[in-house]
Amino acid sequence: MKIYTKTGDQGITSLLGGKRVPKSDLRIDAYGTIDELNSFIGLVRDQEVNAKRADFLKEIQDRLFTIGADLATAPGKDKVKKPDLLPQDIEALEQEMDRMEAELPMLTAFILPGGHPSVSFCHVARTVCRRGERLAVELSSIEPVAELVIQYLNRLSDYLFVLGRKMAQELEVEEVTWAPRLR
Repeated sequence: MKIYTKTGDQGITSLLGGKRVPKSDLRIDAYGTIDELNSFIGLVRDQEVNAKRADFLKEIQDRLFTIGADLATAPGKDKVKKPDLLPQDIEALEQEMDRMEAELPMLTAFILPGGHPSVSFCHVARTVCRRGERLAVELSSIEPVAELVIQYLNRLSDYLFVLGRKMAQELEVEEVTWAPRLR
């Protein structure tokens, strides 16, 4: 199978279900951002500090493909065969956050992203996740978007924040807190 089809050369692409839309369509932007997020999760997964979390991060990548397929499906094309996102997927993120937070010091201030390249990659993934969530919410005001998609993205960004903190702890780097300049 060739990777190129030339069908998008005019700036139009197909959604699952066959509907043709401009590549600038909000739905394309939403699932393109999820694809970008998935790439950053792969980068986070590849960090040595996450060796013991690699399987869970791969599960997240699998769920992001599911979300991408959901967002890439034309409205009203419910018969398109695609995997499902389940409430248990959100619960798994919550359980992992609870486990990590039990080992972290209490959060008393905003944390500046950074401190170590691996931690910074995690914060970049978190912010891309937030953008994907915003796009999914915006899309939901125009066309149907599964509630679980928005919930999962919301919880995933929280997970990535906690993961960044846990990575900093394991890498023995100090979290830099934000000290606002007051006049």
